[in-house]
Amino acid sequence: MIQLEEKAYFYLLAIIPVMVLAFFFLQVWKKKTQRQFADAKLLRRLAPNKSIFKPALKLIFLLLGLTFLILGLINPKIGTKLETVKREGVDIVFAIDVSKSMLAEDIAPNRLEKAKRLVSEIINQLASDRIGIIAYAGQAYPQLPITTDYGAAKMFLQSMNTNMLSSQGTAINAAIDLASTYYDDAEQTNRVLFIVSDGEDHSENSTIEAVEYAKQNGIRVFTIGVGQTKGAPIPIKRNGVVESLKKDNQGEVVITRLNEAILTEIASEGNGEYIDGTNTEKAVEYIKEQLNQMDKKEFEAKQFAEYKDQFQWFLGIGLLFLFLDIFLLDRKTQWLKKLNLFNEHDNV
Repeated sequence: MIQLEEKAYFYLLAIIPVMVLAFFFLQVWKKKTQRQFADAKLLRRLAPNKSIFKPALKLIFLLLGLTFLILGLINPKIGTKLETVKREGVDIVFAIDVSKSMLAEDIAPNRLEKAKRLVSEIINQLASDRIGIIAYAGQAYPQLPITTDYGAAKMFLQSMNTNMLSSQGTAINAAIDLASTYYDDAEQTNRVLFIVSDGEDHSENSTIEAVEYAKQNGIRVFTIGVGQTKGAPIPIKRNGVVESLKKDNQGEVVITRLNEAILTEIASEGNGEYIDGTNTEKAVEYIKEQLNQMDKKEFEAKQFAEYKDQFQWFLGIGLLFLFLDIFLLDRKTQWLKKLNLFNEHDNV
């Protein structure tokens, strides 16, 4: 099995036919010019040792040398062996609050961006765990199903914003209920749900019931708090400029606060822990330790070919042909001249 690492260098092979055409026209021009100088019989007398076929042979060596050098740049890789990879890990779902309260800037740059950074840093610490992402506000929305594609997870994560769900409010119970449907492996022993939120919840009783149901299905519920307990207003921006602050029905500025109490209760009921997300590094390190302590289950086995670079062989052969081209002279080789393999004896 062969892989080509730098396919763009294939375009360099276009120089080969150009050089062949240039050589052909050069030979035509030379013969035409020589005829103007003298006839063929006289030219053979003036240059008796000039070879007829060696210029073409030198061109072949040059073209082969360039071709192999270009193939070296392309770097063909050949599969040398097959290995079985056994992946062990935990199924992890991140439920991220995208309600308007997450726009509060009591933690830089705002709560939502802080939450996205926390999840991104946690993903960076994972090795072979499967992950899924849920966005929720007044309702929950599946953002990414369970997968091992961390690149796709980060792409979906960065696209999350407070305008992606039309239903506002904060319904943590909807996120937990949706997360309970995410785990597609009936034999998975460790299922983890991280709720990343400021703790505002408009359905507290239903939330505890949802946590109980999740716990019965073997899901450990952790909560990560983002924001400050002293609270902050919710800015309404246009093109990055604050136009006003969100107000309630009485015209008072809404102050949204981190509700650590509800997040701690959810984590306690869900056999997990509440984690303060203020310090990203500490939070991520603590989560990493918690995940490492969990039993890992083998959930995937793949066979793949191990590919090794082969460019050195092509570069070596290419340099060999260029070396031969440099030291191959246009004159007749004396011992070949005696054999007359190419009918080079003068008929004079």
